[in-house]
Amino acid sequence: MREIVLDTETTGFYAEKDDRIVEIGALELINHLPTGRTFHVYINPERPMPQEAFEVHGLGDDFLRDKPKFAEIAQGFIDFIADDARLVIHNASFDMKFLNAELKRAGHATLPFSRALDTLAMAREKFPGSPNTLDALCRRFGVDNSGRELHGALLDSELLAEVYLELIGGRQPDLVLDRPGQAARTGESRDTRATPRQARPAPLPPRLTEDEAAAHAEFIARLGENSVWARYSA
Repeated sequence: MREIVLDTETTGFYAEKDDRIVEIGALELINHLPTGRTFHVYINPERPMPQEAFEVHGLGDDFLRDKPKFAEIAQGFIDFIADDARLVIHNASFDMKFLNAELKRAGHATLPFSRALDTLAMAREKFPGSPNTLDALCRRFGVDNSGRELHGALLDSELLAEVYLELIGGRQPDLVLDRPGQAARTGESRDTRATPRQARPAPLPPRLTEDEAAAHAEFIARLGENSVWARYSA
């Protein structure tokens, strides 16, 4: 399964007015593991940067002036998220609204919201009443976010990928336990007893190429020794 963990930085909150995207950061997961493939670009918003937004991400007019416009990077972004990959986004409605406004402005088809998986909604369901910002979830799961002094789309995507793995159950994302009362609410009855599984007679051959394995190792090293993937790879 191919997924793209995605984040954007913008000039403000109102895609339907004149706010624009100034940074996109995304990374690829295959079966919940990072491949090392990323997409990262800064974008000239073709408008001044409000001070309030600058204080969030630190991207100012001087820095963005010589960066490409969205129309110039749109096809590369579309190619990266191709094949109907699921888009894993924290507060997905915000980013999807901005991405679709930019895509429409550049003459491209918009993205159906059904492609988005909102980790904010997942966290609110799992931890109702608790803070569920990306920083709060990093603290909850022990994800090292010490380098996050300002928001940055690629760094936030890397942090979100680790948080997402924890939200779906760490190393065993397919293990789902019924919450109390769930069967009564849904009218379903599920046998939750463990079923013994036969061991494979021989391990499956690796599916990654040498280049993909090297890119994966480089990505894990960049996350640091305390990252969840580094712990599981030890």
